[in-house]
Amino acid sequence: MKDILFRDILPRVSKPARYSGGEYNMIAKDWDGAGARMVFAFPDVYEIGMSHLGGRILYSVVNEHSRHLMERSFAPWPDMEACLRERGLPLYALESFRPVKDFEVVGFSLQYELSISNVLNMLDLSGITVLAARRGEDEPLVVAGGPVAFNPEPFVDFFDAFMIGDGEEQILQFLDCVEACRGRGREETLLALAQLEGVYVPSFYCAEYNPDGTLKSFAPTRAEAPARVRRALLRDLDGAHYPLRPIVPYLEITHDRAVLEVMRGCYRGCRFCHAGMVYRPVRRRGLDTLRAQAAAQLAGSGYEEISLSSLSALDHPHIEELIKGLVCDYAAQGIGVSLPSSRVDALNVELANQVQKVRKTTLTLAPEAGSQWLRNVINKNLDTEQIHQAAEAAFSSGWSSLKLYFMFGLPYETEADLEGMVQLLEELRDIGRRHSRRPVELKASVAGFVPKAHTPFQWEAQNSREQLEAKKKIVLSRRLKSVKISFHDSPTSVLEGVIARGDRRLGAAIYRAWQKGCKFDGWSEYFNFGRWQEAMAECGLDPAFYNERQRGENELFPWDFVDSGINKEFLWREKQRAAAGQVSPDCREHCMACGMKQCFGESVCAKEGLADEAAR
Repeated sequence: MKDILFRDILPRVSKPARYSGGEYNMIAKDWDGAGARMVFAFPDVYEIGMSHLGGRILYSVVNEHSRHLMERSFAPWPDMEACLRERGLPLYALESFRPVKDFEVVGFSLQYELSISNVLNMLDLSGITVLAARRGEDEPLVVAGGPVAFNPEPFVDFFDAFMIGDGEEQILQFLDCVEACRGRGREETLLALAQLEGVYVPSFYCAEYNPDGTLKSFAPTRAEAPARVRRALLRDLDGAHYPLRPIVPYLEITHDRAVLEVMRGCYRGCRFCHAGMVYRPVRRRGLDTLRAQAAAQLAGSGYEEISLSSLSALDHPHIEELIKGLVCDYAAQGIGVSLPSSRVDALNVELANQVQKVRKTTLTLAPEAGSQWLRNVINKNLDTEQIHQAAEAAFSSGWSSLKLYFMFGLPYETEADLEGMVQLLEELRDIGRRHSRRPVELKASVAGFVPKAHTPFQWEAQNSREQLEAKKKIVLSRRLKSVKISFHDSPTSVLEGVIARGDRRLGAAIYRAWQKGCKFDGWSEYFNFGRWQEAMAECGLDPAFYNERQRGENELFPWDFVDSGINKEFLWREKQRAAAGQVSPDCREHCMACGMKQCFGESVCAKEGLADEAAR
């Protein structure tokens, strides 16, 4: 197969390095001597999948700390897919060029709801039965993990199991169980896997619905399956394994740099943020650990940039010391440090000034909403004066452009809030003109808000496509010189919203949409909303039921069986505080009794021993 690929196929496709393997630091283990054999499948192109930190971690954990084997496979671009289908060749793994269907486990990372059509396409291209209920005894176990798996129900038709939560320890337990169950039947293996923390096997559960379409009941059908699936939790981030010799691709990828995960979780409690809720509690790495990881990655890869990864990296207590130390250690070698977008304050600008001494970067601020009222609603804990001060600090330090992130379609949003976004941009532009000698440019990226499961806004209605388009016109009617405003595609946000809070009835529509040719739905050139609308209609589903409907306090949700660590009562209280425009403090200032029983780190709960009391 490899000879055919290199001789007849790769010369005919764009970016053949996506499919050639053999990268520096790639790990190719002995197939016959390995324990369980798994392929990590990423349902998007190589450049995006290879930028995913979670995949790097799992690949390194399995291959360096166990006798198991993990290889990689990515969604082929349509030109490559056409070549494979033309020659009757299956999707393969990059390390061994073995067909994906030869592995015992095929694990997909679900980072984005709309990647599901690529999952189906990859399974079909691999020769694996797409529908789990029809999968044979000799076919691989198809599993999924990632943030989207915190509401697995829309996808249960296609997966044998889901791995919910942190994967570093969970993946090894999962593969140990798979190896121990060799020779047993598929159902017996799945029953054993269902006993593991964070593993959900959907075929062992039954959902019933009320006449109005809402969920009536959800319960296991086997005694061995837990009524609630508690997500896997990595307690010691500082001591956890981290990849020190990352694979170095032959082509430029989306995030082509060394990465330091400084923290996991977030103190802030933004009400719109799914990751900020489900990845509680905050766990952080120590300063010495981070500096050692940076040195090892740079030495083992040749990268010329270090990126800091976290939901709010600047909340790390030693972040200033870390960044200044990295700049001091590596500036002479031309190695830069990149900052993620974060809270808006003077510290952000000061540190950005430090890193631009090596390499010019883009300064990114994330106000999220244009008015103070709406920032209070979403619990952004940020006032207009802080935004102004950050802009003044940036422009007076020599920056001439800023990138800003906003959302629209937020709960309780009014036309005044949209006008507030325009006014804020106007104020920031004028601040820049006063402080900068060069022409000032602001770039505002505005995304349609999508309510997510396990957040205080899981009860809220999502704006329809028509509402989003009307709001977009309000903002664009106020044309501002030196300000570029770009909006995310409204139909994409609508479909994301339908799936994000969907139930297992959506599986039929997802399958039908894929049959109609849907794939790469996260790419504007391939996304076809009309096909999805047709698929929904043919399956008797109304998208408005999932995203335009206000939920009642006591409605049973399809994802309620997933124990993320926070309780539904806390989320409802936060929803009510949002409606009143009340701000909640972050975990370091005051415990809001979210229910997280294993709260540790720098939170008030940890300091004062309140975690269990707060949960009660």
